[in-house]
Amino acid sequence: MWKIGDVEIDNRVVLAPMAGVCNSAFRLTVKEFGAGLVCAEMVSDKAILFNNPKTMNMLYIDENERPLSLQIFGGEKESLVEAAVYVDQNTTADIIDINMGCPVNKIIRCEAGARWLLDPNKIYEMVSAVTEKVSKPVTCKMRIGWDEDHIYAVENAKAAERAGAAAISLHGRTRVQMYEGHADWDIIRQVKEAVNIPVIGNGDVTSPELAQKMLDETGVDAVMIGREALGNPWMIYRTVHYLETGELMDEPTVKEKVEIALLHLRRLVELKGEKIGVMEMRKHASWYLKGVKGNGKARKALNQANTEQEMIDILQNFQAESTAATATQQA
Repeated sequence: MWKIGDVEIDNRVVLAPMAGVCNSAFRLTVKEFGAGLVCAEMVSDKAILFNNPKTMNMLYIDENERPLSLQIFGGEKESLVEAAVYVDQNTTADIIDINMGCPVNKIIRCEAGARWLLDPNKIYEMVSAVTEKVSKPVTCKMRIGWDEDHIYAVENAKAAERAGAAAISLHGRTRVQMYEGHADWDIIRQVKEAVNIPVIGNGDVTSPELAQKMLDETGVDAVMIGREALGNPWMIYRTVHYLETGELMDEPTVKEKVEIALLHLRRLVELKGEKIGVMEMRKHASWYLKGVKGNGKARKALNQANTEQEMIDILQNFQAESTAATATQQA
């Protein structure tokens, strides 16, 4: 067990805050697979202040997800502080996370996300303004730098710590890299050695063994898993188990994948209604079937499904066909 501020976290595996993915339906499913901490997808400070209906729905938290970190982004101090105060006083989030790592242009143009990586002074100014006004622990999600010529990870982390941040999540890529190339774990190590608050390492943790390797090589307090958990919450469960026991568990069966996909589908429909829930589930369903032999026809059908029942039928039929094909091969 370790802590972010006064928030106790049971293990060293954290779900990353992925935009367009980490709603309550996904987070709850991953939480049930053992994540010590789950992070909500980022929300705009101004959208909170304007009471945008879609954004306000994104603030929904199921009690079974906790502890949970809710991430906000913005480029102006006044609106960021106001939004943080709203989250502090009106949600059951345990932690408020500030995004200073998002690399996409529309966020950069708002002077938010990864734009902060170029200015440790701005990080100090913005984070301190937030920590002074809220009671929940404040954390920062950042990248190692803007590009290979502007890597201020240590300076930025120290600025966040001085400003009162309770922890830092560090993705080992630059803004220019986006999600390509390799994550630089050595810079993550340097940051961990430079600050006294917890550091969560992020980037290229694609197996339980690599999670252990990151912990060993960088000394971070926890590992953050993002894209590898898409359609694969077993990655969370298998990593927690491996870190605690050294035992590598089997990959899930097709039956297990379909069962959890159906659970995820039901939760998405309950959360967002059938039309939106089914549309959002299309990508998740494809992720659940990724790597399963003969999945092409089913994935194509899932991407065209319009109702919950259509998706249920496609997934159940795929499972039956897959089971039958396996039985034939073993006969």
